[in-house]
Amino acid sequence: MFGLHLSFLMNAYVQFALILLVFIAGMLYFSIKHGCVTLVLHIFGQQMLSPLSILQQYWNHTSFRPQQEAIIQSVLNKKDTIALLPTGGGKSLCYQIPALLNEGLCLVISPLIALMKDQVANLEKRNIDALLLHSGQTFFEVKLTLQNGIHGNYKFLYVSPERLQSNLFKEYLPALNINLIAIDEAHCISQWGYDFRPSYLQIAALKDFVNATLLALTASATPVVLDDIKNKLKLKDADVFRQSFHRSNLSYSVFKVDSKINKAIDVLKNVNGSGIIYCKSRKLVKRVSDLLNLQNIDADFYHAGLKYDERSTKQEAWLNNETRVMVCTNAFGMGIDKPDVRTVIHYDVPDCLESYYQEAGRAGRDEKKSYAVLLYNSEDEIDLKNLPSIRFPEIKEVKKIYQCLVDYLQIPVGIGEGTYYNFNLNEFIKNFSLDVFAVVNTLKILEQENYISFNETVFLPSAVCFITPKELLFDFEQSHPQLEPVIKSLLRTYEGIYDNKVSINEKLIGRLTKMDVNDVKHKLRELQSFNVIEYNEQKDTPQIYFITNRAPAEYLLINYERYKQRKNEFTQRVETMQRYLTSSICRSRIIGNYFGDNEITDCGVCDNCLKKKSTAITEDEFLKIKDHILNLLADENVLVQVILQKSKSIKKDRLWKVLDYLQSEKLIKIESDGRVYKLKPSPP
Repeated sequence: MFGLHLSFLMNAYVQFALILLVFIAGMLYFSIKHGCVTLVLHIFGQQMLSPLSILQQYWNHTSFRPQQEAIIQSVLNKKDTIALLPTGGGKSLCYQIPALLNEGLCLVISPLIALMKDQVANLEKRNIDALLLHSGQTFFEVKLTLQNGIHGNYKFLYVSPERLQSNLFKEYLPALNINLIAIDEAHCISQWGYDFRPSYLQIAALKDFVNATLLALTASATPVVLDDIKNKLKLKDADVFRQSFHRSNLSYSVFKVDSKINKAIDVLKNVNGSGIIYCKSRKLVKRVSDLLNLQNIDADFYHAGLKYDERSTKQEAWLNNETRVMVCTNAFGMGIDKPDVRTVIHYDVPDCLESYYQEAGRAGRDEKKSYAVLLYNSEDEIDLKNLPSIRFPEIKEVKKIYQCLVDYLQIPVGIGEGTYYNFNLNEFIKNFSLDVFAVVNTLKILEQENYISFNETVFLPSAVCFITPKELLFDFEQSHPQLEPVIKSLLRTYEGIYDNKVSINEKLIGRLTKMDVNDVKHKLRELQSFNVIEYNEQKDTPQIYFITNRAPAEYLLINYERYKQRKNEFTQRVETMQRYLTSSICRSRIIGNYFGDNEITDCGVCDNCLKKKSTAITEDEFLKIKDHILNLLADENVLVQVILQKSKSIKKDRLWKVLDYLQSEKLIKIESDGRVYKLKPSPP
């Protein structure tokens, strides 16, 4: 009898153990599947997860890119770290993986709203919870986001640098369990860099309030800018990692041409796949797009002057390969991670190598053969030479344009701080008879002096707050039944709308009330005219944000020594760009050396390297090999292996040199499957 009880008891223990194991396994599966990494860490400990397992689980990659794992390990060891990774080098993973392995929140500071939105959307697709704070949100939305950061199971909080100094952010900062501060585009902290943003100078102060590791990330820091990043962020003892700037799959080429459009068409007809063409002006992007379409090259155009919905539609079509080529200003591309871009063409010469490298680097992120082509003519060379004096107008001109600006926006002295103003650049220039370049460059100077922030691509959603007393609202609804559905829909859909200004979506209200969106907007304006609500309509036009109150123009303070130094630095960057155009040195080596990568070797695939390869063979030998290849391709397409088999008397390295040269000159084309065929000569 005792043995029977003992057997029963043992069976009960076994059953309980099995149930417990199933429960734990179920929790583990649920936690990993739904991104609840914190729960897994609490139950099983950090040792069960590694950087590689996180990479495999969330990103489906089996290995890291060069330097990524070392950077991640440095952060996990609680070391302040600086990472210089080229465009497409995988900067985001360097903070995302450590954040997922540690408890607490990763604070990510980024200068562009579009870039942050894209990052948050990508994380959410992987079931990783992330929050976003930017300057276009209402007070109530910022407060709610910060509360979620404290109490919710979130791993990332993306913040624009301007938000760091707001009183509300400072109030909530001590309660946020921040374990890592990641600074994207860290070169923006240097006033000697090409994209200085004064708001970045406030970042170092975070370390006085938060005990967290700091990771600074950039793709475009010269040695001078790197030293400035260390000093401004107080990172003198930080680990510094630099990925090689050599990209074996990306071929850089520069062409001095009489007809840019003919060369662009020639390149696009000889290289299949998705492409980007960068132009300087809005008028030019439309014209180039039209000319490409006339040649049966599917193209569209993009610039900051388009409406938000139109920009989004064009961008999505290009991302989904419904549009092959996007002709655009530099307002396009930042934050867009499209891996299969085969060609990036610069129709105009950028003002510095940093900009060129960032934009050209959007080609070939999938590590397949791609091309970065820069076109220029004699006029471009003259424009580059004159650029420093245009980019830095005289101080008296800056003050004059500032006075015109505040008159245009109708801002009295002493007010304006923290306010957005609609800004129509063309109208402003026309009304005050100003030079467009002087205006644009003055706005940049005012930004660098921390007076304003100018954003051509801002998107501020519509916002509503009820301002009539609750006890009067019922009577108002009874007397205005035509407005009641919109009132009810607002109150039921948006929490906190009676006490705070909340972002709304007129299309959603339209669906809920079965009204046309224009009728919804009309009724919202009616409610505002009756002082029932405060209604701010959506803004997707360029905005000027005043960081400080408007000052009298004659007392506008511009640090002249700093201004002069910036002009000198800019002049040097322009001169570097001029040398890049005409240099016979390997293009990749020029770029790598400029950013401090002195170990980079010749790429072997840029136009200069291909020219050297072709001249390494005697002219007589080169012509014989060239004729031999073209004869093999006389009647049909031929596989590379067949050409090699039929050319056993020719050394392989020399045969390949001639093949590369013929392809660079558009005499032949080598497909990804190894098939080679002769191209018809372009018409004169």
